[in-house]
Amino acid sequence: MNRSTFTRSGEWVIISSIKTNLKRYAKSLRLRLFLILLLVGIVPINLLKFGILQNYEKQTVSQRAAMIRNQCQMIASQLSESGYIHGNTSELVETELVQLGSLYNGRVVIVNSNFRIIKDTYGIDENKVIVAEEVLQCFQGTDSDNYNRSEEFLEVTVPLRDDVTKEMIGVMIISVPTIDIREGRTALGSTVFTLQIAMILAVLAVAFYAARLLVKPFGKVTASLEDVNGSFLDEDISMPDYTETELLSEAYNRMRRRMKLQEDSRQEFVSNVSHELKTPLTSMKVLADSLVAQGEMGEVPNELYKEFMTDIAEEIDRENTIITDLLSLVKMDKRSSDVNIKETNINDLVELILKRLRPIAARQNVELVLESFKPIVAEVDETKLTLALSNLVENGIKYNKENGWVHVSLNVDNTFFYVKVEDSGMGIHEEAQEHIFERFYRVDKSHSREIGGTGLGLAITRSAILMHHGAVRVYSKEGEGTTFTVRIPLKYVP
Repeated sequence: MNRSTFTRSGEWVIISSIKTNLKRYAKSLRLRLFLILLLVGIVPINLLKFGILQNYEKQTVSQRAAMIRNQCQMIASQLSESGYIHGNTSELVETELVQLGSLYNGRVVIVNSNFRIIKDTYGIDENKVIVAEEVLQCFQGTDSDNYNRSEEFLEVTVPLRDDVTKEMIGVMIISVPTIDIREGRTALGSTVFTLQIAMILAVLAVAFYAARLLVKPFGKVTASLEDVNGSFLDEDISMPDYTETELLSEAYNRMRRRMKLQEDSRQEFVSNVSHELKTPLTSMKVLADSLVAQGEMGEVPNELYKEFMTDIAEEIDRENTIITDLLSLVKMDKRSSDVNIKETNINDLVELILKRLRPIAARQNVELVLESFKPIVAEVDETKLTLALSNLVENGIKYNKENGWVHVSLNVDNTFFYVKVEDSGMGIHEEAQEHIFERFYRVDKSHSREIGGTGLGLAITRSAILMHHGAVRVYSKEGEGTTFTVRIPLKYVP
């Protein structure tokens, strides 16, 4: 590989890194805050500029019109006194009208009561009749200002009244150019634009700094999470800067505690599994070593050989039971999509379970009774529910007393069906009741070996019932028996 290849490869890595960083920044909260703050700052600045220019133009036009109207009022009295409006000549009036037009570089038109133009300083429309909306309104006593921005002129109409009778005798129309107003607006716009640029730059700086400041607590959260990465299960984080970061910290701490519990549970589970699987193997190893040692010393008696082999077979069965229960528990831990739901006759299902367990109950001289109040059809996973209910009934048989009983009852309402398993056994002391659904937990460890079981039965039962979105409860008093109640919905909702 030559040097140019290395160079191109390095350039590609740099470009790829830049693209990645740009994409990350484009999706960042910091950029969004910056853009929002920038928009919030720039929009008012532009509105302010528009308002300033509009107000300048409006005020200037209004002042110009007021000034023209005042000067027209001064001439209006002379028009009435001299009779100029009725056709009399007056050099003074003529001079003042011309001066007024020259002052504003505009045009002055006098209209009499017959709507005829008697004077036009431009000399264009004299003796013509004018019928315009502004003139008609003015004859009704309403003067008006008409500003045409596109054509750049201002037209002011002033009513002329008789000094004595106060009757309308004519209208004075003054049209003046407004180029100077447009030029003043342009000059003011340049000044405002300079100020606008300065304000936008200030807003840019403030928005950039504010966005950086606002997202800083989130960076602190990230840094805190990275700092505790090696021992995150043992350390809480606290970020009270914002309500959001405080809530985020609290959510993380809750998650951390849950994970801590899960990790402790996992370690305990692994330890228990290792112990439970190792115990039968250790027993088999001891028995096998004893047989080998006996063989080396001489011939092993048949009775001893049979006894040891029977014990080994029992340990193998025990190991197989543990593995089977572990596999069942693993299947229970899978997602609900693995549940095979179908409509099942619960009465028939429970009767079949009891039929299978009656031989075990008979061996221990335990009476097994079923009470069914109503026919029940529900949507369940028949295999998993059978396993759950079998464990409850079998426990009632195993942990019972001589000539005891196990009563199983079924009932139903509009939403749920109920299974109750009662026994006359040894009962469970109060401290143990909250732990009996934990994996490998045994209430009576001293008798667990002779009774049998793996300590996984109730954990499997609970998982199966929860998989059906149901609930299981235990009520027990030591020495007086135990009652398990199971509630499961008739309709399964994934």
